[in-house]
Amino acid sequence: MARNRTIHGVPVDLATIVRDIGALLLMEAGLMLLSVGIAFVFREWYTAAGFLVASGATALVGYGARRLFSEAPDPLMKHGMIIAAAGWFVVACFGALPFLLSAYVTPESVQAAYVPAGAEYSTSSIQYFTSPLHALFESMSGWTGSGLTMAAHEPSLPRTIQWWRSLIQWVGGVGVIVLTVSVLERPGSGSYALYRSETREEKIHPSIVSTVRTIWRVFLLYTALSVVAMVIAIRLSPYGSQLSTFEVAWQGLNHAMTGLATGGFSVTDNSIATYNSPLIEGVLLPIMTLGAIAFPIHYAMLKDRNPRRLFDDVQTRVLFGLFGLGVLALSVQNLSTLPVAEYGRAVGIPPWLGVSPAQFDAIRDATFQFISALTCTGFQSSPIGSWSAGGKLMISGAMVLGGAAGSTVGGIKLIRGYTVLRGIRYQFSRVFLPANAIVTTRIGDRRLSREQMEREFSEAAIVALLWVLLLGLSSLVLVNTVGVGFDYADALFEVASAQGNVGLSTGIVGPSMSPLAEGMFVLNMWIGRLEIIPVLVLTRALLYGLEP
Repeated sequence: MARNRTIHGVPVDLATIVRDIGALLLMEAGLMLLSVGIAFVFREWYTAAGFLVASGATALVGYGARRLFSEAPDPLMKHGMIIAAAGWFVVACFGALPFLLSAYVTPESVQAAYVPAGAEYSTSSIQYFTSPLHALFESMSGWTGSGLTMAAHEPSLPRTIQWWRSLIQWVGGVGVIVLTVSVLERPGSGSYALYRSETREEKIHPSIVSTVRTIWRVFLLYTALSVVAMVIAIRLSPYGSQLSTFEVAWQGLNHAMTGLATGGFSVTDNSIATYNSPLIEGVLLPIMTLGAIAFPIHYAMLKDRNPRRLFDDVQTRVLFGLFGLGVLALSVQNLSTLPVAEYGRAVGIPPWLGVSPAQFDAIRDATFQFISALTCTGFQSSPIGSWSAGGKLMISGAMVLGGAAGSTVGGIKLIRGYTVLRGIRYQFSRVFLPANAIVTTRIGDRRLSREQMEREFSEAAIVALLWVLLLGLSSLVLVNTVGVGFDYADALFEVASAQGNVGLSTGIVGPSMSPLAEGMFVLNMWIGRLEIIPVLVLTRALLYGLEP
């Protein structure tokens, strides 16, 4: 089919893109309709109305796009890049409608009823979503798995809104796995060659269908196991022992979903710090880690029934190595700043450990927060805003790097960082070799020729450089818009969290933050989720079209 013709007056390339984005909107409308059922269960009639209208509007636009351009040809790789970039943004925009509409139609008296009994605040956080920017921020944070929030007090949200926040992170986690292992072709290669077809453009629909089925099976299995583990851990904790069985199950379900998806949205007031439970934190560590390991590795491990397959992957080995080094370094940093940081939450510890409660919590917080940062989950167990600048910078570095390519995490990705380091070593080693020497090097289980290594190194370095440049520029904008009490370490931390799709915060992000900074963060989360290159491809297409 000729690519230079039009369909209903629209260029065929654009028709293909719009049709497939319409399919994404139809799926999103289905998720909204499912959430209407949740609203009925909890008798949240106003929220049900908001979701129902949002679902209808989203379905109407999606169906219209699908029907109008049904004759458009299948997408090629260049279309897949643009569908991913534009589709993620459009889905986030429509995903804001349930927040916005629910906030507008719910009377103040009903909103007040959502505030938990005995809370020190008297208004529901749903009020903040009457701002379209706040609603868009929350939706983008959810769909990109970022976890930063405009909801000052999550327990005061309607149950349906709590569910919607967790659901979009869970589904978005699967979406980014599909993006990296199907649309971007070569999971784990670390190069931005994975953003183009190797030798020719190929149709992407068949591979995506089979890949999605496999990923969903693995993801559903891990989700079920995570829910069971979290429910048991919460029930056994001192905080959870005071909750009803339903509340324990509700919190376990939501935290398991957002933990495995490395999203980090919570249904408690202070994230995981609410529980003040080493047991719950310990249960979350493997859940977050599962989400940060490349899903093709999970599939291979489960298929062969051999856990050793995990460590056949270079990214998994690097991930666990960084866990050890990072926790050790951050523990030393935290122990050296005990008079400054807020540790010592009076959790009972065995006397034979020979440490004070403050020392125990300094190590405990270093362990949980570093792994939460490197896996890009963003669950928070400590008031990081009170930490030293050194501790914040260590956490920022973990958020910038992120976990494995082909997983649910954000950041630059481990394989790119590893490739850059190997490339630097390779470049230095060449100084001592003759120009005509035949040189090969290994990255994981791949042996690369000189030309391949130089290409991989340059491409990984380009993506990393673009990422860091955006990080630096955004942090300069933020440090000039934040209020008194925050310094550059706080600003850099917050931008790294947004762009790395993490969700940890020193206290800058919230309903009272600058609209300029909030809008910038929406873009940071979107660009960070897509790893920059698809956004550049979309920008190029908007300016010059899809022709070479």
